[in-house]
Amino acid sequence: MSSFQELLNGFGEALTPLNLLFALLGVVLGTAVGVLPGIGPAMTVALLLPVTFRLEPTTAFIMFAGIYYGGMYGGSTTSILLNTPGESSSIMTALEGNKMARAGRGAAALATAAIGSFVAGTIATLALAFVAPPVVDWAVSLGPADYFALAIIAFVAVSSILGSSPLRGLCSLGLGLYAGIVGTDVLTGQTRFTFNIPQLNDGVDVVVVAVALFAVGEALYVAGLLRHGAVQVIPVGRPGLTREDLSRSWKPWLRGTALGFPFGAMPAGGAELPTFLSYSLEKRLTKHKGEFGKGAIEGVAGPEAANNSAAAGVLVPLLTLGLPTSATAAILLAAFQGYGIQPGPLLFSTESALVWTLIASLLIGNLMLLVLNLPLATVWVRLLRIPRPYLYAGILLFASLGSYAVNADPIDLLILLAVGGLGLAMRRYGWPIAPAVIGLILGPIAETNLRRALAIGEGDVTVLVESVFSQIVLSVAVIVLVVGIVARARSRRATSDRDRTSADLSA
Repeated sequence: MSSFQELLNGFGEALTPLNLLFALLGVVLGTAVGVLPGIGPAMTVALLLPVTFRLEPTTAFIMFAGIYYGGMYGGSTTSILLNTPGESSSIMTALEGNKMARAGRGAAALATAAIGSFVAGTIATLALAFVAPPVVDWAVSLGPADYFALAIIAFVAVSSILGSSPLRGLCSLGLGLYAGIVGTDVLTGQTRFTFNIPQLNDGVDVVVVAVALFAVGEALYVAGLLRHGAVQVIPVGRPGLTREDLSRSWKPWLRGTALGFPFGAMPAGGAELPTFLSYSLEKRLTKHKGEFGKGAIEGVAGPEAANNSAAAGVLVPLLTLGLPTSATAAILLAAFQGYGIQPGPLLFSTESALVWTLIASLLIGNLMLLVLNLPLATVWVRLLRIPRPYLYAGILLFASLGSYAVNADPIDLLILLAVGGLGLAMRRYGWPIAPAVIGLILGPIAETNLRRALAIGEGDVTVLVESVFSQIVLSVAVIVLVVGIVARARSRRATSDRDRTSADLSA
């Protein structure tokens, strides 16, 4: 059956009244939580993850689709009005969008972000529908050594790209890999690092750890940063775009979409680089160069489209290879595993209805978000005025109730507290959270494929580099790691030279 026919079947399932209701609920919840300061899409999905495990898988993932895209929409509101990006991919949006808001053009910034997100999300989701099946056909031919190589490049990519230091990223990854081997070894039946606690024999619950790191740790950290003074919200005004705004935005929307999707679809990609590239491209192509740095609408339209296009692209390696390349994708992988479903090449055959309904629901949720966000921008902004003691206490209470509901085991609350404290310390000292979660989820998969490959090669480690594909992937992983280290070193050197020059001039 063709991709187009499969997508039509997915629409038939997604357009039932119950699924439409959960799609609407997902986009509303995702936008509402994403709008709140310091809460990005990854934390949004993590916070609401335990709630959905009482639903049927298809209904739950329709809701997740809405939460995923809704969190992206809500994050742009926070970036523009508070200059507080929910994640690194929203930095460019905050750079120009906040300047527009301060100049009294917050409504235009929000509108171009919303429409750009809709355009990019729609085109990229359609691309996902037609790109994923060929990738699945190719992925079926990969062996254990190839999948181990893919896991390695995912580890290196998230450790090198996310955070302020590749070393801190790798240390965070190491914590996740350690947590991933806790429990009973499938091959030998031996328990590992359980400390004689029976509840750990099945391993550390990924949902509890994800909620602890993203929701508890982030909430405590952000609450600590924002404890002084009230949140200053810039007035939005009446939503809308002028004809000139539209003429300046539509090309950046398309260019941002074209940049974002390929980067998101690559195992070593992500949403950060295409947003920076989009911003640089628009700055080079615009006829209004003097406005950049002061509130250029192209600087919001392009990066926001690239961000949302990459978000759809991230689902390509997630669904076809089982590789999460972003924090939010890692949480979605945990959601799949919570239902006993393992994303990968077989997903499109074993759970075909679920996959195509999910893709169709992304398109439906994207349309719902456009309808909700354009006229209701001023309504969402009122959420920013929630007193912060109530806000963060509510997040902690909701995270605790949700984590307990997963297994109804008090030990999960102790794990939530301990890992939440670890998440707070990691945020405080600049350790990225995403590598730890991805290490926890992908670690056991990488270990299983490594042991299978070594068993096939009778212990000969050269079996890991026998195929051309694994050689290429491992070489790319080394290049990504080296480039990340060199780029950070050059950035620090440039900053040091700038500071030294400023000091000499002031002297």
